[in-house]
Amino acid sequence: MYCQLTNPGENKMETKAQNYTPEQTKIIVDQYKQGIPVEQIAEQLGKSTRSIVAKLSREGVYVAKSKQTQPRVKKSELVERIAVAVGVPSELFESLEKANLEVLEQLANKLGA
Repeated sequence: MYCQLTNPGENKMETKAQNYTPEQTKIIVDQYKQGIPVEQIAEQLGKSTRSIVAKLSREGVYVAKSKQTQPRVKKSELVERIAVAVGVPSELFESLEKANLEVLEQLANKLGA
């Protein structure tokens, strides 16, 4: 659907395409409120996920997914756990703190620390 944005006697403006009809907007909002994933709505309407999210945001109904992250373990804590698992004072393993975090995590997991 196109909407003509010109007035006789004034500077002509570009003709602008309407991305979503009122019917499409209602479908998008209703389906989103029903819990249908944004990706599925986008596929059904032949639109991109970003476009659907943007439209839902403009309509005031989109709620961003919260990222669930676990607190990051400090290297010093991992070294302490490793030292306890091996049965030695943690001061002997201080230099391990310079190791890669992923390596320390794997070592701690293998030792059951």
